[in-house]
Formats: sequence, C-alpha cells, structure tokens
Amino acid sequence: MQLIDWLIVALYFIISLAIGLYYYRKASGSTENFFLSGRQLPWWLAGLSMVATTFAADTPLAVTELVGQNGIAGNWLWWNMLIGGMLTVFFFAKLWRRAGILTDVEFIELRYSGKSASFLRGFKALYLGIFMNCIIMGWVNLAMGKILLGMFPEYVNQNNVIYFLGGAMLITAIYSAISGLWGVAVTDAFQFLLAMIGCIILAVIVVNSPQIGGISGLESKLPDWALRFTPQIGGDTGTSTGAGGILLMTVSTFLAFIGIQWWASWYPGAEPGGGGYVAQRMMSAKDEKNSLLATLFFQIAHYCIRPWPWILVGLSAIVLYPELSPADKGLGFVKAMNDFLPTGLKGLLLAAFFAAYMSTIATHLNWGTSYFINDFYKRFISPGKDEKSYVTVSRVMTIVFMFISVIVTMFMTSISGVWAFVIECGAGLGLILILRWHWWRINAISEIVATVTPFIVYAILHFGRFDVKFPETLFIIVPVTTLAWLITVFITKPVDEGKLSTFYKRVHPGGVGWKDYAVKHPDVKADRGYLVLFIDWICGIILVYMFLFGIGKIILSDYLVGVIYIILGTAAGWIILKHINYLGWAEQYIKRVK
Repeated sequence: MQLIDWLIVALYFIISLAIGLYYYRKASGSTENFFLSGRQLPWWLAGLSMVATTFAADTPLAVTELVGQNGIAGNWLWWNMLIGGMLTVFFFAKLWRRAGILTDVEFIELRYSGKSASFLRGFKALYLGIFMNCIIMGWVNLAMGKILLGMFPEYVNQNNVIYFLGGAMLITAIYSAISGLWGVAVTDAFQFLLAMIGCIILAVIVVNSPQIGGISGLESKLPDWALRFTPQIGGDTGTSTGAGGILLMTVSTFLAFIGIQWWASWYPGAEPGGGGYVAQRMMSAKDEKNSLLATLFFQIAHYCIRPWPWILVGLSAIVLYPELSPADKGLGFVKAMNDFLPTGLKGLLLAAFFAAYMSTIATHLNWGTSYFINDFYKRFISPGKDEKSYVTVSRVMTIVFMFISVIVTMFMTSISGVWAFVIECGAGLGLILILRWHWWRINAISEIVATVTPFIVYAILHFGRFDVKFPETLFIIVPVTTLAWLITVFITKPVDEGKLSTFYKRVHPGGVGWKDYAVKHPDVKADRGYLVLFIDWICGIILVYMFLFGIGKIILSDYLVGVIYIILGTAAGWIILKHINYLGWAEQYIKRVK
C-alpha cells in the first residue's frame, strides 16, 4: 500500500460521511422518515440497497472457498435459496408495502390479537433486534478482521485488529445515525458499485495474468470438475467432495436443499415470505409496483451479477495457490489482491472491501434499531411521545448497538457452523411465516410454538447423541415443528373477528384462505388469483437461473449455449414484465376510481 492507495481509502470514507450529512434533514421529523425514508425509495435504489447489504466483506471469500473446494457447483449451497427469494417477489412484496407498517415485527399486532400477540412482538423485537442482529454484525466484523490480517500482517494483528474494526464501525454508525435509511440506501448504492468495480478489476487482472493466460489458459489448467455448473447427485453422506473435488450430494441432501430449506427455514435476508431488512426495503418503496420491482431486481443482481467475478478469482486461486488447505481456500482471494494488484488499484479494492463491510453494518444498525425503537421502546416503554424524540433516541441507540456488536466480536473466534445452526433453529418456522398472510386461522400462539419448537428439537438431536447431520436434520426438525404448530392452530382460539376483518380490508391478500372474508367484504378488491402469481414465480426462477448460467457460459467462451440460456431467460422476463405492467395499470385505475 502506497500513499495513493491510502488517499483512495480516505476519500472513500469522506464520501460516505458526506452522503450521511447530506441526508440529515430527510431523516429527521419522524421514525417513518428515519427507518423507511418516508416510503419514497424508487425501485432501483431499494433494490441496490438490498444487494449491497447481502454483499458483506466475507462474501467474496466464502464464494472463493466454495469454488476452491468444489468448483463452480459448490455455489449451489446458496444458489438454491433463489426459489424462496422469488416467492417473496410475487407473493409478498406488494403485501408488505400495502400493510403500511414500520417493521416486519409490527406486522404481528396488525395480524394477531390479544396478549400473545403483544408478547410475541416484544420478544421478537429484542431477540432479532439485539441478540441475532449483534451476532450477525460480529460475524461480519470477524470476516473483515480476517481480510485486514491477511492484507496487512506487518500492521494488523490479533491484538489490535479490533481497533481498526471499531474505527470503521464508528464512521458507519455516525452516518447511519445522522441520515437514517435515506443515507444508508444511497451509501449502499455507492458502496455496491465501488465494491463490484473493484472485484471485476481484480478478476480481469488475475485471469489475464501470465500465470493464468486468459480464459482459455484457465480452462486448460483446471480439472473438469471445477467447471461443472451443477453438483453430482449420489454421494455417500451429506455434502462431500468426490473424485477430484466435484460437489457430491446424496439424494436426501439434494432434496433437503431444493425441496425443504428454501420454504421451511428462517435465515436472515432469506426469510420465507420476506422479513428483516428485505421487508424494510419493500416497505420503504414508493408504491406496490416499486416494491415488487425492487425485490425482483435484488434477486437478479444477487444471483446473476455479483458472483461471477468472485467465481473467476476462485477458479484462478485453484491454479495459483494449490498449497492452500480446503479450510483456507477463501484466503486465495486476499492472496490474489496482494500478489496482482498494482499501486492505486490495491487501495481501490481495499476501499471496495470496506464498502461491502460498511453497507452490511449500516443496514443492520438501522434495521436492529428500528425493532428496538418501534416494537419495544415506543410500544411498551415510552408510548405516545413526540416523533422527534423517538428519532433522537434512535440515533443514540444506533451508536449503542455499534458498541455492543464490537464487544460481541471480541468474544467470537469462529463462524464455522453458525449458518447451519441458524437454519436448523428456524426450521419449520418458514411455513407459518408464509401462511399467516394467506390463511386466516393462523394465530400468535401457533407462531410462538413454531419459533420455540426448532430449538427444542435441535437440542435433542445435537445433545442426545443422534447420528444425524445437517441438512438431513431438516427432515426431522421441519415435520416435528410443522405438526406442533398445526396442532396448536386447531386447539387454540382464532384471532378476533374484528382484527381479521381490519387486516383483510387493509391488506386484501385474497386466495382460498380468506374466502369467507371475501364474502363478508365484497367491496374489497383482492389480488389476482394464485395461478398468475405461480406462473410469475416459475418464470422468475427460470429468468435468474438462465441468466446466471448464460453469463457464465459466455464468460467461459461457450457462446452458443450461453446465448440459448439468455434467450430463455429473456422470454421468462417478458412474461413477468407484461404482468407487472398490468399491475401498474390496475393501480392507476383504482386511484382514478377513488
């Protein structure tokens, strides 16, 4: 790192702070302005903000590790989540915007009634806003620390890395506290573009280096398994590495990922039915159409645009650093930065990593604070105060959560297995998060049971010496949890009639699950039938996978197959676009009638 590199990094921090200061006024006045940007985000900005948030500092390293261990096919461990993401786009994005709430936790008392609803809202506000949120930020801090240790061993060590992280977090917390979601979203867009430019430049330089020799040289130096786009079904146990390194999956493991995980398990950023910061961005969009477009753009960018520069660096790292152990394959990305980037570009990519890191931290600070303020402090501790006072407390709590996450980071040593733990402890909860929108009979007690049961089953499986490993554990946790909350639904009282009618008239979800309420309220215009939504969902999955594979094939010089994939994806996108245009026309028609 030379002087020009450090100046580039300093300029990045100055721009981020300047954006926060610019949006100070827009964030003031009300919690809706602070946490939802006054519900005025255009689709492209809301979508970019979602993508930037899920692009953390550890993401390129994680993809490099997957590719190093199992080739391109290793990415199916997260590519399978697209199925649930597309479900959110077409079945839930409009409903979240239509609900008119500040957080997804507030939805609980919009949908349910009684003390059980109040308890569930308060519990989730603290559990998700403080406990889970600070663990996630600790995870992200740990990954950024790993990058700093790899890039600057002469300056950064295990004893002082927390100070570097604390400084970056402090800057992030300051602009988040000053500007609210407006500043977070705009800095997210800036940070995402910077991060992607940096990763693309690195991929181009590494692939075209003399050691690799371009795409043709890369293909000639790699074994066939590394270039496979799909895993091999037929492994002996779980997910493993087969001959040469290809990702092997048993039939049961494949079914667990493709047939269960995407709808049954709760996971931050990939909640069935939406939720968390994804729901926050949907609720902050200008209208229902912008909410749907933002979420669709997020899925396309998340799966089609982001991964290929990382995959190319990961493939190159297999050739360049064969000495790396499977557990250390992710360090190939950092090694490539150190070995191939010239002066100036090294500073740009370090700024890009800080951008990826800070965009994630900023969102989690704003999102976690929204839970604490709106769903705990404002609801239970200090209701009825002036909105400006809530904004002031929100800014203070943003800084407080920053300090808590730094403390949590100091006690974290490894993130191995954390993602599996989170998925298992949310297994079975996903279905009720979907059905609570589409079936009137779901109540708060059943959601409480669905939240608690996975923890109990997880503890029995892991501490009872049962020889069942993730993801096969899903075949046990999901049925037990589902049966538990279904029994609870039918042995407990339904939600109050008045609450259900109010919810139906406000959100008008439609579908067979609300058939009786459609009869009671014939003046309410419900959504179109599930057939159209189902068609759009399938087309969305085809669209993203075809573009994902098509771009990959074209990069790897298989032009004919790549173009065929792109054409198929474009056809699916055309069908979706026709339906979205119909949605926009219908909204304008309803406004004119009113």
